[in-house]
Amino acid sequence: MSKRTPQGYDALQISLHWLIAVLIAFAFACAWIFDDMPLSPDKFKFINWHKWTGITVMSLFFIRFGYKLIRGIPAVDPAIPAIERKLAVSVHHLLYALMLALPLLGWMMSSAKGFPVVAWGILPLPDLVAKNEALGEILKNAHQFLAYSLLLLIGLHIAGALKHYLIDKDGTLGRMLPFLNHLKREK
Repeated sequence: MSKRTPQGYDALQISLHWLIAVLIAFAFACAWIFDDMPLSPDKFKFINWHKWTGITVMSLFFIRFGYKLIRGIPAVDPAIPAIERKLAVSVHHLLYALMLALPLLGWMMSSAKGFPVVAWGILPLPDLVAKNEALGEILKNAHQFLAYSLLLLIGLHIAGALKHYLIDKDGTLGRMLPFLNHLKREK
């Protein structure tokens, strides 16, 4: 079975991209807020929002990745230098991996620390590992390291998109922001 190569991203792919981006930003905001808070009901509220957002991102990852396998993705413009194409593909693969790994590590960390994960406040999720405080600290450190790695990759992703838009002016950013293509045509 040969995979199709569509001409562009469709509305579902674009919507999932931006929804996940907003959710990841919200998860980071919650983490930064609760990190410095004293133990309080408000801190637990932000921690729960962070967990729910991570579970939502992981759920949307499966939808997005499954749809990507079914529909395919547009080919990278062959006019883009090979090193840039390889970098773009590598960054995308790592972003996908972290959309799955970060929530899983967070869930495992909560389990190891003895805190249940109740998705969206209604769906209790099973513990992924037994309670183990030492393992919980290892998982916490791994979760934080991967979170900072995700920030770095998002920065590279944004920088690449802006380079294509501002310097190369090649329409790459218009694949995820279709209104840019309409603005270009109106000029």
